[in-house]
Order: sequence, then C-alpha cells, then structure tokens
Amino acid sequence: MPVRTTPTLESIPESIPKIFEQAQVSTANHQKNYVALNKIHHDAASITKTIDDGESLQLIGEKVFEDIFIGMLLRVLPIKKGANVVDRVIRFVAGYVKFISDKINKEAEEGAVDEEDTAANRFIERLVKYLLKGFEAKNKNVRFRVLQLVAELVPSMSNIDDSLHEQLRESLVERMHDKEPQVRSQVAEALCKLLDLEKDEDHREDILDVLLDALKCDQATEVRKAVLLNIPFAAATIISILSRIRDPEATIRRAVYDSVLTEKMEDPKQLSISQREELVRSGLRDREPTVRVAAAKLIGEWVDKCEGDLTKFVEMFDYDHVDEPDHISDPELAFAPAENALLSVMETHTDITDNLKFEDDYWQDLTPTKAFIARVFVQHCLDKKDEARIEATMPVTTALAFRIQALYNDLLTRMQTQEEAHMFEDNVEPTEQDRVVDDTIFVMQELLKLADSLDSGDEVGRRKLFALVKDMASQETLPERLLPHCLDILRKLSAGERDLIRVVVEIIHDLRDVDKDEEEPVRLEGGDVEETPMVPRTPRPPRALEDLTPEERERTVVMDLRCLSLCIGLLERVNSSFEENSTLNGILGELILPAVRCKELRLREKGLACLGLCCLIARRMALNSLELFLNQLKESNESLRIQSTQVIFDIMMVHEGDLLANATVGGDRVVEFLRAIFENEESQAVQAVLCTGLSKLMLSGMVTDQKVLRTLIIAYVSPDNADNQHIRQCLSYFFPVFCYSSSENQRMIQSIFLDIYREIRQLSDDLEEGQEMISPLHVASLLADWTDPQKVIEVRGQTSDKYVHYDLAVQIIKTLFDKELDKEDKKVLCQVLGKLYIPEDVDDDKIRTLKLLVNNMISRRPLKDTSAKSAFSRFDAALSKKFAKQLENFNELEYRQLEELKDLFEFIDDIIPDSSDEEIEAPKRGSRKRRSESIATTATATTVDEEDYEGVPEPRAASRGKASKKKRRVSKSDDDNTSDVEGTPPPPSRTMPRRAA
Repeated sequence: MPVRTTPTLESIPESIPKIFEQAQVSTANHQKNYVALNKIHHDAASITKTIDDGESLQLIGEKVFEDIFIGMLLRVLPIKKGANVVDRVIRFVAGYVKFISDKINKEAEEGAVDEEDTAANRFIERLVKYLLKGFEAKNKNVRFRVLQLVAELVPSMSNIDDSLHEQLRESLVERMHDKEPQVRSQVAEALCKLLDLEKDEDHREDILDVLLDALKCDQATEVRKAVLLNIPFAAATIISILSRIRDPEATIRRAVYDSVLTEKMEDPKQLSISQREELVRSGLRDREPTVRVAAAKLIGEWVDKCEGDLTKFVEMFDYDHVDEPDHISDPELAFAPAENALLSVMETHTDITDNLKFEDDYWQDLTPTKAFIARVFVQHCLDKKDEARIEATMPVTTALAFRIQALYNDLLTRMQTQEEAHMFEDNVEPTEQDRVVDDTIFVMQELLKLADSLDSGDEVGRRKLFALVKDMASQETLPERLLPHCLDILRKLSAGERDLIRVVVEIIHDLRDVDKDEEEPVRLEGGDVEETPMVPRTPRPPRALEDLTPEERERTVVMDLRCLSLCIGLLERVNSSFEENSTLNGILGELILPAVRCKELRLREKGLACLGLCCLIARRMALNSLELFLNQLKESNESLRIQSTQVIFDIMMVHEGDLLANATVGGDRVVEFLRAIFENEESQAVQAVLCTGLSKLMLSGMVTDQKVLRTLIIAYVSPDNADNQHIRQCLSYFFPVFCYSSSENQRMIQSIFLDIYREIRQLSDDLEEGQEMISPLHVASLLADWTDPQKVIEVRGQTSDKYVHYDLAVQIIKTLFDKELDKEDKKVLCQVLGKLYIPEDVDDDKIRTLKLLVNNMISRRPLKDTSAKSAFSRFDAALSKKFAKQLENFNELEYRQLEELKDLFEFIDDIIPDSSDEEIEAPKRGSRKRRSESIATTATATTVDEEDYEGVPEPRAASRGKASKKKRRVSKSDDDNTSDVEGTPPPPSRTMPRRAA
C-alpha cells in the first residue's frame, strides 16, 4: 500500500526548524511553541503504513518527526559551554518532554490512554537512547551538552522502560568519573534528580554513595556545588552537607547557608545542638564577608521561627556549657556560639532589641536563660557604645552586689544539701539537685560578668562589690570556674596592679593557712564594708605530703590546686615586670616552685603553668628556667609535654632579643632541639603544638633557619602526617602567608628547592603498603607557586625580588645536565620550568645566560623521554618568543669573552656531550627513614648540648592508617594533555575515607 502523503508530513521539515529558531531567541515563547510542536507531533503520529498484509503498522510520521527533531538537536551539541542560545534550546527540549509527559500522565489518570504505549513515550525513549550514545563521545563539548540535557530530562522520565532506566543509571554513575569537571557537574545534577525516581533502595544507596563521595572529595568547585544544591536534604545527607561549611571555596560555604539551609530546611530542630553551634561558629567567623552575611541571615530566620522569643532561641544552643577553668588555647573552644548567635540577632533584628525590658520582676526569678540574655544585651550595648541604654535598663552596682550576695548564700545552701545527698547515695547519675546547683553557678557567673561590664561610678556599690568578691574568692567552697570572673572584678576595682597582687596574695595565704580550723561555709552578710580590715599573717610552712594522712594529703593537694589556679588567673592579668612586684616572690618560693618539683601530676602541671607565666614577665627567670621546660619534653605524660612546649614558644616570642639574638644563650641550639623533637615525636597533639610554634617563629622572622623550613615542608606532605589535620591546617595557612609576604622568604624556598624535591622523591619511592601521598610533581608545582614573585605583597619602602624564578630556572637546568638524574625526575623538573615566571624587563645578560644553558642542554644532554623533551621544548619556544628582541644576533663566541661568565662556561665545558642512546639506570635508593638523611641523625652529631638536654628522642616507626584511593578520571576527549599540569596546584587535600554502602 503506498504511503499516504499529506501536507502535514511534507511540512514537518519546515515547521520544526522554525519552532527551534524561535525557541533559541527567548524563553518567553517556549510555552506557545510547546503547544505548536505537540500539534505537529500528534498529526505526524497519525500518519502510518500497514505492512505484512495488514498485520503490522509502520509509524511513518513519528519517524520523520523524531529524525528531524534529533537532527535539530545535533546542531547544538558540539557548541561549548557559555552559549546562551544553546542553553535556551536545551531548556526548550527538556520543557517539551515535560509538557508531553505531564499530558500523558493526566490522560492516563482519566483512563483515556495506556501510558506505556503512546507516541510521546516512544519519542522520549528514543531520545534517551540516542543521548546515551553521546555519553562516550570523544568531544568534551558533546558530552557536556548531552549530560546537560539528560539532567533536565530526568524528572520527566518516570514512564520509561525499566531496562532503559537501569542503563541510564549505570551510564551516569560511570560518567561521574569523567575527566572534565563541567561534565561531572551535569552528571551530579542528573543523579540527584534520579534519586527521586529510584524505587530500589539498594540502587538509591549506590547513587547516594557516589554523590556524597563527590561532595567531599571532588577537586572541582562546580561539581561539589552541583551536588550540594541538588542533593535531597535528609537524615542521610545532613552530615555531608554541613561538612561543606569548611569547604575551601567561599561560594560553596555561602551556598550551604543561603541556598541549602535557608530553602530546604523547614525547622532548625532538624539539626542537633552541636550541628547548630558548628554552623554559627563557622559562619560568623568566616573570613569572607559574604559568608558571614549569609550565616547571620540564617540565624535571623531561626529567631523568626521562634516568633521573636529570645528565650526559645537561646535554648536551641548549649548556652550554659562551661569549659574547664584552665587556660583555653584552642580558639575553637574560646568561641561561644550561643552568645555570638544572640549578638547577631540583636544586630540584625533591632525591633527585638528595642523591645527588651529588664524591670524589677525580671531579676526576681532569674533563670539561666534570662541571666544570659541580660549579660549578652549589655555586651551588645557596649559594642554599639550605647552606655545610655545600659544605664536606663540595668540595676545599679549596689543592687547587683546584694543580688550576687543573696545568690551566693543560696548556692552554699544548695551545695551543702547536694553534698549530704551524695554521702548516702551510690547513684553516679546527675540528679535534679545537681542540675539546680549547676544552674545557680551559671547564673552567678553571668551576674559576675555583668558586674564587670557595668560602670562602677557608684562609690558605695563599688566598695560593696569589691569586699563581696574578695570574701567570695577567700572561700574554699567557691566553685573554681567562678574564680576568673572574681579576679576580673578585683582587677577592675583595684587601684592598680600592685594592689591587685597584694589582695590575691593575701587570699592565697588565707587559703593555705594550716592552722585554720575546718569550719562550716561562711555566709556573707551585707554589713559595713569598712569594718572588715585584713590583718596580714605569715603562714607557717606546710608539712610534706608524705607526712600527711591520705585524707589530709588530698585536702592539701586540692587547696594547693585552688591556690595555683588563683596564681594562674592573677599572672594572666599582670602586665608589669616581675621585679616591680616583689610580693610575687613569696608565692614563687612557697607555692609555685614546690609544685613544679612535686611528684603529684596535677600540682606539677599547674605549677609549670604558673612558672611559665612568671617567665613571661621575668627575663632572667625565663633564661634560667628554659632548660627545665626543655627537659619536660622527654616526659612520658602528654599533657606535661604540650604545656611545656607552649611555654617554651611563649618565652621565645616574648624574650626574642635575649634568647634568639644572643649567641651566648644558645637560642639556635634550642630551635634545633625543638626541630629534632618535632621530626621524631609520636604524639599528634604534641606535634601540632611544635608545628604551630615553629611556624610562628618562622613567620615572625625570629628564626630564619633553612633546616626548620625544610622540616615544615616535609611534614606538610609526608604520609606520616596524613591524618594529623592540625598540622595540615596550620601549614596550609602558613606557607602562602610566609612566601607571599616577603621576597626573602621566597629566596629561602628557592635555595632549598632541589634538596626538598629529592627528599620528597625519596618519600614517594619508599612508601609503605597502604600509604599515599601527593606526587613529586604536585609538590614541585607547589614550591614553584610559593616562589612566584608576582604574588608577593607590595610593601611600601620595600622592593620585591623579580628574579626568584629566573634563578630557579637556572638551578633546574643545571641539574638536568646530570647524567645520573632519573628520567622521572627530569620529566617533573621540565614540567616545572613551564610554570616559572621570567620578567619581561630581565637584563640582557641574564636572558642570554638562560638561553645559553637551554641550547647546551639540547646539544650536549638531549632529553630522551618524550614528555620531558616536549615540556623542555615548550619552555625553549616560549623563551625565544618572549625575548626575541633581546636574543637577536646572540653569539656564544662573543659571549665567552665576558670575564663575569667564566664560571658558567667552565661548567658548560666540563659537560661531556652525551652520545649514548641508552637510558641511565637510576641509583637504587635506600630504605626509608622517618628523618631525612640530609639532617644529622646520629646521637653524636646532635647540635644540642647533651649534658643539658640528655639527648633527643629516637625516631619513631611510621605506622599510620591506610588512605583511601580515588578512581582515576576517565575521558575520551581528544584534547586532553596529561604531560603537564595547568594552573596553580591545590594544597594536599585531606584524606577522606569512602562512605560505606
């Protein structure tokens, strides 16, 4: 039977191109063109041909329509990313598929059609099958456009065949390892949308594993962002999503706050308290203003969901959590998320702040939340310099002092009841009485902070508060975590530092008075403060701990710990020198030094902290005590070593001129000793402190030893430190700041470039089973980037050294002349040459010297490795092109006449031309050691006085956990170049384990 010819079939080749032409111009006409195209599609589907004696039906019209439609689509696939007209065509095609898919579903619900066998379904399936062929396309632009369209089509594929669905899923998972980031980003978006259609739970988990792995580990920003914005916000993904608040890219960190959490999270209670606090901590302290603004906006939405009730908002955080009273050195712990979140709300929601009232009834029943809000409100007003608002809302100092006194008496009663209850109970679980005591202590803490913040112009209140706080600090029953706040008030109300020291020393003598009988806790009365004079006493020396009963010994230790805590708090608040405050000599001899010599670990630890603080204000004491602290580094107790290390670096920073600049003191030996300890230290916590201290000394310019710098670089990339994130984080910040702040620092890196490279290559060759580290090429690229003179910060009055990379190039080329150099090393060094910056205004003699070395390298030591030869040729070509004018009429014979180049030509003339075609076998490398062979490793060669420091700890054996291996990027692109690495290399990434299925 002949085919029925109609105007519709003949007009399809003309009608469809016109529709596509309109669609690429604007998205405004897409809806109209969906209807027009669907009409053509419907009419074409009605054109059929019967074959096989009428038993089968050939879909003539559908085939013509689909062929022309796909033909139009093929025209845009090779066009690279960024063409808006192509993006509009892609959206039009996806929109049309959604249009006909929705139409089928609606008709199927009404029972009008069979949704599995329709012209629209056949069209969608053929389109998907055709697009699947493009997944393996050689052209990366085709792969990108195909995956871009698939990502748009996935939500409309609910009716496709199961086998086709499975094929699509497997193909997308495989493409997730494409080499091109722009392709992987589209795959990620498609897989996120496919999750909603996936019915099989096992397949959902497989897809989720792939996506979460990409979110954590993919190096391309656009891929991580694609996953972040499209992955469902659910219990299985929350942890991975929140981990991106520490992403190195600011746009991703901001997207977590303003795109994911703001739009997808319905209630902040979907997160745990610790997760909410981490969001606040990271967001409000981010280095990028845009991220801080996004975090503040999210916090503002949380308080809106609490209907402006600050009490409910504060209870979303662990606001009453109190750290140990010891000195907090970790800034993560020093940051209070609840306080800063509330300050942010008071800053952004002025309507809430303006309506806050603190009338008398507010203070009558003071809960921890109410006390916290009042104290933060005062802090907010102080930040805004709004003292008038504080005077109008806060009670006067006298009233506040009486309230603190009443609260303290109530606390003593509750603590006594608590102690009696514990005497007859074996239950170790916290009771309601314990909770009430903790709440009372917290309220007191907030009121003491409040009293320290308020203006003490009221003289009567000032005297009352001073006497009250002094009496409280003299009581053994005062909770230790309130001591620092009492000292802050005493410092504020004292006449000066000498007066403060006198008062605290009197308190310490009172507490250590061994003749004082044990009494009931003394309640504080509100009498006349002028009738409580202090009569100075000279305490009798305490008996040795060995002469006491166990009960007496424990009580003595506890009392000495309390006194040492007072000493630490006092010394932290003293700025004048030790010699100006003779009163301190008493507690030094009677309390601090005996505690340092004591075998009781608790006393010794706090005694060392006190002695370290004394050394910061006493130069002679610091120099005499340094050996004591150095000897503590050989202790087995980790906390003592950490504390001693911190004290040593503090002393070196404060007394730089007396220690590091004085050859007679031996500051260089101290630095060498610390470097040796760092190289051989087993404890990660001690390593982190040593790394931070050495970095600070290098960054401040106090230490300029190349050995220290080399040790830090090796530690940065060593597989032994792969799981020590404190070291990685510290050095990731240190190296760019150190190198870009000074040309002299870049010179230091350049001078040890080859030594570092050889050590890195040794580490790489001697990797143990299961260990991973970044490649030598990556390390060399990092060093080249750090020494880039274009990145040095300009400082007024200082000139930058433009020839750092030039000298590095000369250094590398001279190394390439070495016949015994391994071919892999030659390949790396040749690729590094292409990353070096040679300034355009370089001196003629310098550029001709470099060209002379290049020419002789080609003629006397021709490279045999293809990759190395290609990279070196590119460097030569770039050099000749960039400096063509300066190299014009260059004659080596005339150049030899210059006296200043005599050494250069002697070096060149000593090179015997290589006529052999055989590859030189690389010398066998020895077994790997924890310490570099370039650093003295024998006990007799140590630079530290053995009589003083009793040697250096032995090197430890490397035994770290296995690092996960990531899949290699696969690509069929015809324009990939794997012989070189383009752009600035990223720092070593953190080792992330793959998520278990």
